[in-house]
Amino acid sequence: MSVLAVPGSPAASSPVFSPEGITARARQIREPVHIVSGPDGRELGLATGPVPGGPVLGTLPPLYPEWLGGRTFCEAHGVRFPYVAGEMANGIATTRMVSAMAGAEMIGFFGAAGLAYPDVERAVHTLAHDLESRPNWGVNLIHSPAEPALESRVAELLLHCGVPRISASAFMELTPAVVLCSAHGLRRDADGGVVRRTGLFAKVSRPEVAERFLSPAPPALLGPLVAQGKLTREEAELAALVPVAEDITVEADSGGHTDNRPLSALLPRIAALRDTLCRRFGYRRPVRIGAAGGLGTPEAVAAAFALGASYVVVGSVNQTATEAGLSDEAKAMLCDADISDVTMAPAADMFELGVKLQVLSRGTMFAQRAGRLHAAYRAHGSLEEIPSVLRTSIERDVLCAPFDEIWQHTRAFWEERDPAEISRAEADPKHRMALVFRWYLGSSSRWAITGEGARRADYQIWCGPAMGAFNRWVAGTSLADPAQRSVVQIALNLLEGAAVLTRAHQLRTYGVPLPSEAFTYVPCELA
Repeated sequence: MSVLAVPGSPAASSPVFSPEGITARARQIREPVHIVSGPDGRELGLATGPVPGGPVLGTLPPLYPEWLGGRTFCEAHGVRFPYVAGEMANGIATTRMVSAMAGAEMIGFFGAAGLAYPDVERAVHTLAHDLESRPNWGVNLIHSPAEPALESRVAELLLHCGVPRISASAFMELTPAVVLCSAHGLRRDADGGVVRRTGLFAKVSRPEVAERFLSPAPPALLGPLVAQGKLTREEAELAALVPVAEDITVEADSGGHTDNRPLSALLPRIAALRDTLCRRFGYRRPVRIGAAGGLGTPEAVAAAFALGASYVVVGSVNQTATEAGLSDEAKAMLCDADISDVTMAPAADMFELGVKLQVLSRGTMFAQRAGRLHAAYRAHGSLEEIPSVLRTSIERDVLCAPFDEIWQHTRAFWEERDPAEISRAEADPKHRMALVFRWYLGSSSRWAITGEGARRADYQIWCGPAMGAFNRWVAGTSLADPAQRSVVQIALNLLEGAAVLTRAHQLRTYGVPLPSEAFTYVPCELA
């Protein structure tokens, strides 16, 4: 069958059969592409527009980056693209970054984790003022087992200020704070459906944690919130009909907190669990699964969507964006990283539990030095019990100050943040040791943010292998220069590249002989 051009129709295009021609046609993702056969009936080629002659074996419709994820995600959050800029802690994901993402019709989360309450409060008020009624922005709520009062206070701040989206991270169990964020403001619409005031995203890397967020909030947590007047009885009743979170972000091998699990194994497992629980509880709306961790190239983003992700969350690579709250020195270190230049190190917020996170290893001694501190913590009951030789080494090579001096800095910090920690430390020598060692872990990330030159070897920079993959991808392009690397340009290029690669894979499944060049995408300036 042939397709003839008619007056007023798009210009006819001659079928192409050469590798160069096939690659060029495959990249025209916003046009329908026809798979055609050659004169001998065996050779396959491509054409766009009406085909003047020759059999058309099949046609692929236009493909846009906007269509890569789940349509319900974009509809639910009022965005054009199924893309989220993740919440790099300590304000590295800045208010500027969140505003830029909101303006580009994507979602950005402010990195509230690790910040003092006044800093979070200031950022939330800024965003609430600047973005007003926009639904596509949010703030991180991180689980803080050592500071439950701070976790609850931040949760109540986000609700009070009407933050439309909250990303809950590092939770192993549900807490009153995260359940409050999920249930507060629930109501029924005219059709009897349950409407959320706040969209809760839950970052998970384990099926047992995912199950808690995919299930309705337990009565044991809802009841006390009602008794305390933080939830109405109606809100608690409606919370029993919906999952705690309707957006589950599956976090694979990422920077910061991670279980180092591959996305290809983890996401299908969580998606199957989602389907099981949705059937069990009879939810009326779909629960969306997103992908995070290891997403630094178009290939990785395309793969995440191919696995069934409704949306993608990109974190580590955004630390080098112009809007990121990280020093130029730290950004330069990230720009030099390759995929193997990462390692695991103790986490400051869960130091006593032995939880680790993924950090940059190239150009910094943080991981080794933090590891020495945790080893000393495990082996001894107090600072006084540490042998003098080891104590001298830690004071000289890691802390760069005596234990007593660091304790004074630590004491001053907790006097302002939570005086109860001081009382606990004075009663428990091992806890006092933990606080002293956590001073180094907490300070090391701030040194990277402020660019403390004298402590460059101690920079703690959260980073996964995606950073190195990103660096190799953008080498020799405009995005290789951090000064040209905006968070929106990173996002648009990752999505555009993922769409190009998706089209190439579609064509290959139909037998079109695509050369390897068709599976590459070079970053460029996009509008």
